Amino acid sequence: MTGTQPFAGSILCHVNSELGEGPSYDPATDTAWWFDIKGRKLHELHLGSSAKRVHELPVMGSVFAVIDPARQLIASDEGLFVRHVEGGRLERLGAIEDKPECRSNDGRVHQSGALWIGTMGRSAEKGAGSIYHVAGTSAGIRVTKLYSNVSIPNGICFSPDGAVAYFTDSAVNHFMRVTVDPATGLPVGAPEILSDESGSPGDIDGAVCDADGLIWNARWGAGTIDVYRPDGTKIRRHAVPVTQPSCPAFVGAKADRLLVTSAWQGMDQAGRASDIHAGRTLELGVTVRGRFEPAFRL
Repeated sequence: MTGTQPFAGSILCHVNSELGEGPSYDPATDTAWWFDIKGRKLHELHLGSSAKRVHELPVMGSVFAVIDPARQLIASDEGLFVRHVEGGRLERLGAIEDKPECRSNDGRVHQSGALWIGTMGRSAEKGAGSIYHVAGTSAGIRVTKLYSNVSIPNGICFSPDGAVAYFTDSAVNHFMRVTVDPATGLPVGAPEILSDESGSPGDIDGAVCDADGLIWNARWGAGTIDVYRPDGTKIRRHAVPVTQPSCPAFVGAKADRLLVTSAWQGMDQAGRASDIHAGRTLELGVTVRGRFEPAFRL
């Protein structure tokens, strides 16, 4: 791996979210979306005009996806909701699991239109969470538990052909890969370790996989975005001006820009004073060969 590349980007949003997470981009409207999970807020940023809106939520949202031009999907601590674009009304779609002591965390829509969503204890209790597969059906949704005994699910993303899923438990810090059925997004093999990061600084957090199969991963606590080949080789590291980057997303009309959320969660007053951009949303400032997120198929 080459040395760490200095930050060459910019701050897209100067709001300091406690736990900025779950960024996504809708190319039809040129709009980036992300959450402050702890603040129960949904942020909306039109990239072309820089027009910004913040929507208060009655739930702790963590994952956002487009369903169609009129509807969006939100995964939260209270289950899955359809958000109606006109007016922002939330309509409960169903539960992820029957564990009120848990909340949703990292997730992403597979090319099949199914959602992978992770849950975790509200205070990151060891082994309290799981990773689920959620498929839309004519009757609503079908939820399948994939992996249990997960403390902090993260890193969920998929290869360009939809045949491989990546994920991690940040408390273990093993970046995992598993073969999946491209038609459904369901695993067809046993998970294997892609990269053992247990002895390295920082935690594997959110990730996206670009058009070339490279995995762009936010390294919580290390202040970097790390880039992996599909075989697990780490080839680049980009510095960011926040200690706790949380998740990247491809944005822009060509999906050639990388947005990164961050957090000030867990920092005391001195920590926040020394990390003034903590919780802000930034652009990495490098050209990428990204991909647009698929819609959730309901």
